[in-house]
Amino acid sequence: MKVIAFLCVMLIAGSVNAQMSYMEEVKALGLISGQGLACGSTKYDDFELLARAILLTKSPSDAVQQRAIYAYSEEKANAYVSKELDGFFDCQEIIRRFDNQEIFNAVLYGDGTIKMPDGQILTPRKPYDARRIYKDFGDRKAAKSIYNAKKPEILKVDVVDANIARANR
Repeated sequence: MKVIAFLCVMLIAGSVNAQMSYMEEVKALGLISGQGLACGSTKYDDFELLARAILLTKSPSDAVQQRAIYAYSEEKANAYVSKELDGFFDCQEIIRRFDNQEIFNAVLYGDGTIKMPDGQILTPRKPYDARRIYKDFGDRKAAKSIYNAKKPEILKVDVVDANIARANR
């Protein structure tokens, strides 16, 4: 978990940005988002807003953006399920690190321009209305209901040993 928080801090700070590809950055943001959602961070909605803005702003083309959206969502879902399967282990530490990330010092402007914490300005290749990136800040329940939509049904199975059945005849 420490590696993930460190990765995000370095990712947003920009020092690793030159070495990390766009798709790797998107996957890292998805991974961190999934853990923040699973652990119930109060800053999850702000992170999601900024992560999606970064995804859209840094995209070199529409085709790459479509693949990035899918990769982001897949990593987010995998991280959520993984955290759920490990019994939400160490969530308090994850929330503490999640809530103290540099990304929360970024500023998102209405046209999609982002001022990163290090002062770097990211402008989208196509201006867009940033308020439309993430309208519903109450989607945690909706996301949780998707993951918990259908629990497997456990059937009662009685196994009878053939030797015991013959002895009872």
